[in-house]
Amino acid sequence: MNKILIVDDHPILRDGLESIIKRERGLAVCGKAGTVAEALELVERTDPDLVLTDLSLPGRNGLELIKDLRTLQPLLPVMVMSMHDELIYAERILRAGGRGYVMKEVPAEVLLQAIRRVLGGGVFVSDTVTNHFLGGMSGQAGGTPGFPIQRLTDRELEVFDLIGRGKGNQEIARLLSISPRTVDAHRTHIRDKLGLGDGNELIRYAVRWVESDVPR
Repeated sequence: MNKILIVDDHPILRDGLESIIKRERGLAVCGKAGTVAEALELVERTDPDLVLTDLSLPGRNGLELIKDLRTLQPLLPVMVMSMHDELIYAERILRAGGRGYVMKEVPAEVLLQAIRRVLGGGVFVSDTVTNHFLGGMSGQAGGTPGFPIQRLTDRELEVFDLIGRGKGNQEIARLLSISPRTVDAHRTHIRDKLGLGDGNELIRYAVRWVESDVPR
């Protein structure tokens, strides 16, 4: 029996994922967590075969969880299930050590297929992401970093996301365990990379990113 740890800060979504997984032969849910801290504690207590995590979590996000687990338990596979644009995040997840990226809108059978592949030692991303990677390797248009957001580092993207969620410098600094001055530096780099004129324009762009996931 393969044990799966679910990490999502929405109880209804956690329960829905548990229901899907429990119906599949050979799979079981060994625990459910809502934060990175809870997930790390449950990993120690339940010894899962796979961690299935959301990307957006309170405080430290799913990307940080992957990096922590890569250090603590490098052989434990982690797969992300998220609503965020896979062309922006999938490569970052794989680079951090994740083994798969699935959009939350996919049918249950696709999620289960992804889980099976990752448990079997493989990597799962959608055909869209695969074609994007291959296009980049061959130098074809569409495979290069065409979205301005892709120019941001992982930390800059994290700060950008928190700005879009209405967090101020002091709160961002606290959540990410960095200084407010460092947050200021990240905001400046983000504005430069996205070609934004001032702080107000940055906030508007970040809010649109979080709420509608449209502007790129």
